[in-house]
Amino acid sequence: MLKVIARDGVSFKRFCGDDGDEEYQIVIVPPGHLTFEAQLHHVQAAYEDVQRSLGLDPSSAVFRRIFLSDALNQVALVKYSDLAANRRDNPVAVSIVQQPPLPGAKIALLAYHIDSRTPMTKTRLAARHVLVTRNGRRHLWSAGLGSHPSDPEPSAAEQTRAIFATLADMLRGLGGSLAQSCMRTWIYLRNADVFYQGMVSARRELFEGAGLTAETHYIASTGIEGGSPNRHDVVSMDALSLLDLKPGQVSYLNDFDMLCATKDYGVTFERGTRIAFADRAHLYISGTASIDHAGRVLHPGDVCRQLDRAIANVDALLRSGGAAREDMQHLIVYLRDASDYPRVSGMLRESFPDVPTVVVHGPVCRPEWLVEIEGIAAVGRENNPVLPAF
Repeated sequence: MLKVIARDGVSFKRFCGDDGDEEYQIVIVPPGHLTFEAQLHHVQAAYEDVQRSLGLDPSSAVFRRIFLSDALNQVALVKYSDLAANRRDNPVAVSIVQQPPLPGAKIALLAYHIDSRTPMTKTRLAARHVLVTRNGRRHLWSAGLGSHPSDPEPSAAEQTRAIFATLADMLRGLGGSLAQSCMRTWIYLRNADVFYQGMVSARRELFEGAGLTAETHYIASTGIEGGSPNRHDVVSMDALSLLDLKPGQVSYLNDFDMLCATKDYGVTFERGTRIAFADRAHLYISGTASIDHAGRVLHPGDVCRQLDRAIANVDALLRSGGAAREDMQHLIVYLRDASDYPRVSGMLRESFPDVPTVVVHGPVCRPEWLVEIEGIAAVGRENNPVLPAF
């Protein structure tokens, strides 16, 4: 069911459910000593090579995230590359975010493919949304959402409201809503130390208006430092929304012996969300740091002990959803201080030897947190024909 290869900066993981449909997570990090243009060419060539070796048709690509070290200067080349291609005949949701890949690359790629035995259609809706339809179910991938203001002194709260309004309008037009359909968000802030609280306050207010409360549920999320290719975007966002969900498909993850509810310290997101299908389940693990059951930061100043606790917290979230560490399909690790990379890289390889991993420079929402991890897991032990097919 699972297969991993890692060589020359390329790693992937394959998941195959009982219905035969395969999902691939691909990570490519080029050699850091090359120029940016050479690194870009390296990533493109490696991506084409791994698709050929896996027998993946380009139409199987669903989502790509491109991590850059200097988005404003690098985006012009990236936008016209095959990585960012979003052709009408093969639309792909493409996210470009400034989060310097570690230990020293200028670009990295995370790509998600579905090799489907059943018919799959992809439709571009507006500039930033791709609707994937399989087995009569619609999955909406939204990438690079931003308000793109011209104001040189933008408000994080105003931009947050505008971005979520854009997503809510799109979902409403498809017969869904934020509360019913949005499963996962990735929120990027140009300076998290300054702008995070403005985003959090605006999100809380708009969630209350959308029926997302502590008594109902929130959305799995990561709120992290990351830059947009638009210089005036303080806030930008990627999102995954599922239309046509049935009762019993969605549940939420936590272990209250290890982590508190996020509402206990004034934020509004789920620790993790589990989406079940007839032959598989996906677990979306939110950004997870060194936190205890009372919401306190553990091990201030010690990145290795913080990483140990963050991994233990992820293990607990996975267990609550019937999964384990080996079920992780990819991992993104955010380091506040890039110089900590040598200290954490070996720990990551030991803890997640078979998981494609991107490590980037990305300060977390609390200055005391030195590392945060997130990822997606998949399990194939559902065997529940009552649920819809993936």
